[in-house]
Amino acid sequence: MEPKTKLLDHVRDAIRLRHLRLSNEEAYLGWIRRFILFHHKRHPKDMGSEEVQAFLCHLAVHAQVAASTQNVALNALLFLYRYVLHQPWPELRPIAHAKRPRRLPTVLTQEEVAAVLAQLHGTSWLMASLLYGAGLCLMECLQLRVKDLDFASQQIVVRNGQGAQDRLTLLPQTLVAPLQRHLIKVQALHEEDVAEGYGDVYVPYAFARTSPNARQAWGWQYVFPTAKRTREPLSGVERRGHVSATVLQKVVKEAVQRAGIAKYGTCHTLRHSSPHYSSFVDGADLVLAPSLFRTNGGGCPLVTAPDRGESRRQAP
Repeated sequence: MEPKTKLLDHVRDAIRLRHLRLSNEEAYLGWIRRFILFHHKRHPKDMGSEEVQAFLCHLAVHAQVAASTQNVALNALLFLYRYVLHQPWPELRPIAHAKRPRRLPTVLTQEEVAAVLAQLHGTSWLMASLLYGAGLCLMECLQLRVKDLDFASQQIVVRNGQGAQDRLTLLPQTLVAPLQRHLIKVQALHEEDVAEGYGDVYVPYAFARTSPNARQAWGWQYVFPTAKRTREPLSGVERRGHVSATVLQKVVKEAVQRAGIAKYGTCHTLRHSSPHYSSFVDGADLVLAPSLFRTNGGGCPLVTAPDRGESRRQAP
């Protein structure tokens, strides 16, 4: 049992050395552990292409996992052999891949979005409105920091977004006042934490060492912090993180059901329905919500298209 514990520790160190996300770390460790248990706790250095092939085929044929899930397992094993064991990746025969059907994203109409948002209140309404109005991904919304909200320019700086890239997006005018009122409450909560000897927030990489005051700085605090302090899984420090993704996912799904919408709606559906999201089916109309966007004087909302390098564009 001891060699396996040490192996997973080496995997964990290699993952953190490359600054992968905590979710990647948990997924890779889980799949490597399952690979070892599948072969009756044999050490991976003593296994080769046949064992890897058997495990991946088991996932596709017997476990009937999705193709994306099988790819995560494959990437975890590739990471293990390449960066931890430093062994050549076993040459594999053609694998029985799980079928990956091509699916179109679910898109809500303007009326459906309004019906969903009408079922939400408080912080949940504010977060869901940002998903739709600013075209944010779920984690981009939850990980927003106070310093990334530019109220003067009505812009949001998305840090470390998809592809580990920064980008700019529009802050809808009608969300400015609700966000400012929300931040007053968040700042009062932060001041209470500081008075009690806490108030630290996670800052990336070595920034906590090079700028030790940043952890308690107001600008670095999460826009949507948790209601209670918890111990941070990596450092063990008690601090206030951001709201859990499952919290918003649950309330949005319930809001879709209460709105009487038969479509399968999630947090990501709100982003798909946003004017920022341009990957629609051929011939589909761009969904706009005039109440969420400031106009250019002619009634046309102004939205951003940062993925194409444009600062602003006029919606058709």
